[in-house]
Amino acid sequence: MSEADLRGTILAQVDALRPGTTCCPSRIARNIAADWRPLMGPLRAAALSLAAEGRICVLQNGTDAGPDPRGPIRLGRP
Repeated sequence: MSEADLRGTILAQVDALRPGTTCCPSRIARNIAADWRPLMGPLRAAALSLAAEGRICVLQNGTDAGPDPRGPIRLGRP
């Protein structure tokens, strides 16, 4: 799956969220492929790129995760 495909999938999933809710990147990966674990690195990188552009937000513990988060993240609307 290309980076453009991942970015489009992330944006579609985040756009579908109810206001005030977030999603786990693993949920997006599971929706894309049965063997979803290999997608986690590229998906996380694409999500951080989208966050840097201001198109989504990446959160940890309910606050902005910054440009290089460690550990679990959540994706949401900006």
